[in-house]
Amino acid sequence: MDISVVVPLFNEEESLPELEQWIAKVMEAKCYSYEIIFVDDGSRDKSWDVIEALSRKSDAVKGIKFRRNYGKSAALQKGFEQAQGDVVITMDADLQDSPEEIPEMRKMIVEDGYDLISGWKKKRYDPITKTIPTKLFNAATRLLSGIKLHDFNCGLKAYRNTVVKSIEVYGEMHRYTPVLAKMAGFPQIGEKVVQHQARKYGTTKFGMERFINGFLDLLTISFVGKFGKRPMHFFGAMGLLFALVGIIILGYLSISKIFWDAHDINDRPLFFFGITTLIVGSQLFLTGFLAELITRSASDRNQYLIETTLGIDS
Repeated sequence: MDISVVVPLFNEEESLPELEQWIAKVMEAKCYSYEIIFVDDGSRDKSWDVIEALSRKSDAVKGIKFRRNYGKSAALQKGFEQAQGDVVITMDADLQDSPEEIPEMRKMIVEDGYDLISGWKKKRYDPITKTIPTKLFNAATRLLSGIKLHDFNCGLKAYRNTVVKSIEVYGEMHRYTPVLAKMAGFPQIGEKVVQHQARKYGTTKFGMERFINGFLDLLTISFVGKFGKRPMHFFGAMGLLFALVGIIILGYLSISKIFWDAHDINDRPLFFFGITTLIVGSQLFLTGFLAELITRSASDRNQYLIETTLGIDS
């Protein structure tokens, strides 16, 4: 199969028929073999009824329905698990992403050798309360991840099938699939300017809290990516640094007390600072030690992504 289109949705009954027709028109014009996987994330309207009706009309339409709302990441993960196409396209169900972009994005994957292509909505039809936080969010993500993309949060992306089978999307990680792909050993990540359509039906399902959650998830994924299998390298190094500062401070005060200063050192604020850094350093070191023990006992401690083997039986 050439293409799988994964569409996570929540209360989008009005836009689904138009979106399905639009996708089908593009696919048939290019003679692609394809499937559309609608993932209903616990909609409270008639979205699932619409998906069932579309499935009866076309064998290409498939659906997954959650019992309740789990979030976009969960919907994408289940869609990725079912996707059979050589190239997997993700797009939102609100008609703000154009299926007309799919052929060029597929070409960049199949012919140009990219592992992932992220859409860039260079001209957006969003209010300023959304565009400014988005710019700040993208700048922070570029800084921490080292991936030079302008729009990490664009729902329109294209993946090589092996990419979606190698990453796990959870929490609010749908914003960071390029980062997850890079961590999984797929560094060929590109970008394509895509058309951003004004919302035609309904209202956005995301509030301002997504930026807070997104930033916390960015810190999580950055830490796990670097120290997930070696936490002692982080906590141990920080612990030794704090402990060393505490030892130097307390050593200085002790020598000062013996040779120069007759006053009690426990009356000096520097004494309490030295004690605090020594305690914090010990706690950080113990945290790293416990994290290392947990990591070593994890069932996936020796699971690594292997691209291919030679002369070795599976």
